[in-house]
Amino acid sequence: MVAPSVVILDYGSGNVHSAAKALEAAGAAVRLSADRSVAEAADGLLVPGVGAFAAVMSALESVRGGAIIEKRLTGSRPVMGICVGMQVLFSSGDEHGVHTAGLDEWPGVIEKLPAPVLPHMGWNTVETPDDTTLFDSVRDERFYFVHSYAAQQWVLDVQPPFPEPKLTWSEHGGKFIAAVENGPLTATQFHPEKSGKAGIQLLNNWLKTL
Repeated sequence: MVAPSVVILDYGSGNVHSAAKALEAAGAAVRLSADRSVAEAADGLLVPGVGAFAAVMSALESVRGGAIIEKRLTGSRPVMGICVGMQVLFSSGDEHGVHTAGLDEWPGVIEKLPAPVLPHMGWNTVETPDDTTLFDSVRDERFYFVHSYAAQQWVLDVQPPFPEPKLTWSEHGGKFIAAVENGPLTATQFHPEKSGKAGIQLLNNWLKTL
């Protein structure tokens, strides 16, 4: 069987090498690129993200990342966001007193977690939906988080015949969205590439959908 091709969007944000190794371990043929034609042609596109929301958005737009993501989704071609790469898929982020527009694939604002200790750093459990594909065989595992901000509510109103997105939740000071499965668009607030065997299995589950 030919390994699915995955491009990691290389726009200067995120631990791309760890993500590449994890994807390879999960069974993908991986390439780092910010070239639009390369990113649009791959079976899957992974959008990493580490740091402040505004900085990630600025770096993404420097390589026209938003247009690449939108073009893929318009053609129902899979995209997966990780950490801040998930956060920028929402409408906006409020971070360090700065309000920054996001990619607006999903409505909602990324806000600071209401927890006494931040960042939320380390292993945590997740609450998955019954019909999840992403968490197949790893529902009861812990995943590795490093963040202080998150989407804490889901406000997208989906009407039939479109299926409801599958939401996975976690908690640190309050509930927040840990993962979304929404047709070709998938995202995790945690880092699969830092989550050991469970993270690799989750990435393998995603690869099976490509």
